[in-house]
Amino acid sequence: MIVTANHAGRILVVDDQPANLRVVSTLLSRQGYEVDNAGDGPTALELCRRHAPDLVLLDMMMPGMDGFGLIAQLKQHEELLRIPVVFLTAAHDRDLLLRAFDAGAVDYVTKPFTPEELLARVSAHIGLKLTRDRLERVAREREELVNLVAHDLKNPLSSVLFASDLLMSGAARPERAPHYLHVIRESAQDAIDYIHRYLEMQSAAQQARSTAAPPATCDLGEAMEWLVRRYEMQLEARGMRLIVRMPSDEARVAIDGLVLRQVAENLVTNAIKYAQAGGELELSARNGAQGYRQLIAQDRGPGISLHRQRDLFKPFVRLDEHTGSDPMSSGLGLSLARQIIANAGGHHWYEDREGGGARFVIERPEARGS
Repeated sequence: MIVTANHAGRILVVDDQPANLRVVSTLLSRQGYEVDNAGDGPTALELCRRHAPDLVLLDMMMPGMDGFGLIAQLKQHEELLRIPVVFLTAAHDRDLLLRAFDAGAVDYVTKPFTPEELLARVSAHIGLKLTRDRLERVAREREELVNLVAHDLKNPLSSVLFASDLLMSGAARPERAPHYLHVIRESAQDAIDYIHRYLEMQSAAQQARSTAAPPATCDLGEAMEWLVRRYEMQLEARGMRLIVRMPSDEARVAIDGLVLRQVAENLVTNAIKYAQAGGELELSARNGAQGYRQLIAQDRGPGISLHRQRDLFKPFVRLDEHTGSDPMSSGLGLSLARQIIANAGGHHWYEDREGGGARFVIERPEARGS
């Protein structure tokens, strides 16, 4: 009985005998596998570099670069290290087979082989490889989600700590106490909203409902007003002046308001951390490319050197790697912000500000019908 492949997968068959290549590749293709063929080691290595297979069926004895040489070459490339290799061999020499396993082979099939045996071994190793890849992908996604949640909860919780510290220390003027209480309440609600949104992102049913729902929109002016309410006094406490240039008309853009605030407040908190010496932060809105609106945060701080700009939006890169002002800083903020905006169909970039300082731009499509 022929074993039917239970998993899709790409297999590279390497053999210097064209007849063997034809027989093996035909057998595998009929079982639903994608099959590439190589008649020698260098060709096989190039195919692996171009598109890494899920399994290599490799003839042990070939002229030039033999199977051992090819495995040694695969081990020189990190992205190819974990490709399972099954030897096809006519050899029954025990020492040679042990050498093959020592080299990195996971299994072998002796020639002449039966189709059932070959397909059973291929199916087992392909299944293990794809299962491992799936588990690693899930682990990466969970790690990314943990990083995202931890980073985004940091801003509202920092606002809670700032406002509560002022109230508990007695340093807050009595007329400002209601405002600080409002900051605490609103920041806590934002943290809860972030958690709810991340949980919904993990729900397939919720994703299906979201796809059918009308796209979310928000007003840039309202987002800027929220930033002022949330951070004006924090900026003041650090000796920074907040300048706000509101849009002259309704500026609705295609993005959820919570998401826009989440990204924009990261720019404000970065200015607080890295641009205090400049003494100001300016928030403004303007027209971008046709059909787009921009939210801009710019300061008069030291700006960002050219060699640092290349790494600015990479994960775990901090704006100032020498600063000790924020031990909680992970360097994830700008990377996550750009990813969030890009996933929503927009753009997020940095540019030097005329006269000195940094300028960060968030560009979103205008909401239809606005």
